[in-house]
Amino acid sequence: MKLTVWTYEGPPHVGAMRVATGMKGLHYVLHAPQGDTYADLLFTMIERRDHRPPVTYTTFQARDLGSDTAGLFKRACQDAYDRFQPEAIIVGASCTAELIQDDPGGLAETMGLPIPVIPLELPSYQRKENFGADETFFQIVRHLAKPAEKTARVSCNIIGPTALGFRHRDDVQEITNLLYELGIEVNVTAPMGATPGDIARMGQAHFNVLLYPETGEQAARYCEKTFGQPYTKVVPIGAGATWDFIEEVRRHSGSAAQIDSDCLRQSWWSRSVDSTYLTGKRVFIFGDGTHVKTAARIARDEMGFEVAGIGCYNREYARDVRTLAKDYGLEALISDDYLAVERAIEALQPEMILGTQMERHIGKRLGIPCAVISAPVHVQDFPARYSPQMGFEGANVIFDTWIHPLVMGLEEHLLHMFREDFEFNDAAGPSHHGGHATPQTAPAPEAAPQDDNVIWLSEAEKELKKIPFFVRGKARRNTEFYATERGLHEISLDTLYEAKAHFAR
Repeated sequence: MKLTVWTYEGPPHVGAMRVATGMKGLHYVLHAPQGDTYADLLFTMIERRDHRPPVTYTTFQARDLGSDTAGLFKRACQDAYDRFQPEAIIVGASCTAELIQDDPGGLAETMGLPIPVIPLELPSYQRKENFGADETFFQIVRHLAKPAEKTARVSCNIIGPTALGFRHRDDVQEITNLLYELGIEVNVTAPMGATPGDIARMGQAHFNVLLYPETGEQAARYCEKTFGQPYTKVVPIGAGATWDFIEEVRRHSGSAAQIDSDCLRQSWWSRSVDSTYLTGKRVFIFGDGTHVKTAARIARDEMGFEVAGIGCYNREYARDVRTLAKDYGLEALISDDYLAVERAIEALQPEMILGTQMERHIGKRLGIPCAVISAPVHVQDFPARYSPQMGFEGANVIFDTWIHPLVMGLEEHLLHMFREDFEFNDAAGPSHHGGHATPQTAPAPEAAPQDDNVIWLSEAEKELKKIPFFVRGKARRNTEFYATERGLHEISLDTLYEAKAHFAR
């Protein structure tokens, strides 16, 4: 472990909290000191939940270490059962409590509670949050899911969404609707929204849809081995990936239902005239492995960007991201050190960053636009509106999210370019409120010496035509003023560049 200002992932017990908070009827008894209760704020403040996570802390203090901390845990466990009456309990220790080696799982097992008690062994000093969520959900499925007869109609389980996940709520709704169009029923969605009773009937589904490998792949592999349920490998983020996902689901289910894709606007909009100026923009992509891989495909194949840099912070997906980077002719950055990521971005100087909340801060400092594509995220990335990342509507949302920072950057550039013009100076009223704007008098142009003998040489005239039409006239006037003021009768290529540098100061 190391001291840091920012971190991409919390300790594993935070991942376990994400699973417990997403589920219903499950309670988490966490052996932890008083300071570790900070994790509640992640859910009530950032995700804006209207209730606390279903977690009971033992909250031992320094003076308790010389007494019976094991007894303290057992009392907390009993109190949690008596007060909340959950269907099942998971028990574990925080990174600090792990050091006193009280064995919460063994202690809870001796209590004889009349409900399933699932022990968690989460190595706090070797692994991190996503592993904690993945391992916790796997243990819940392993303890509670039972073999069962398959449903009469083809059905699937949706696996992976948790509390505090990046757009998980809306992704689940989007994919559920898509599966319904394909004629497939959703048997259980887990962990988000599921009860321990729901987990018990996961074996009834014909196959599993794995939306988030970081938090659900162990459970998906277990169900494949134990219940004979294959699981999907394509994560449907982006238009192309969504079509690939549909074909994969059809192979698993035998569905031949047609999909209405009229709502998909991203494909055409990314090829439309007002988007062509985005072609070739250099982007740096960083986040969790799954979102980085899908974002790279969208950036290059669907938006026409150039991927200038790529990386991820979760080392479990380092091999996948390195392999992908080679396909793009790049070397992947695998690091959970935000300072290393900042140095990489500063060296590459991309025109846009696709990253996490941390890269958003880095982009602000470096003056580079950024769109958030992956956790960790902050409160603004849990919007009240419907805003998925998956499916066709997710592709539309991604288009808007990625394009707007670049469009705003272009507007700022144009405003800066025209900052001396009477229409665009700070005192001018809004152009679309012309009838109510304060009348502005155009500043008198600087009187330039008149000399009709100034001529443009062919190379300079050719270079002038490369300047966008809406500023070409101003560039011509400025260059001629510069030449006349210095007694020049010919405008060469060098004169054009010197005038540009002069007026840029």
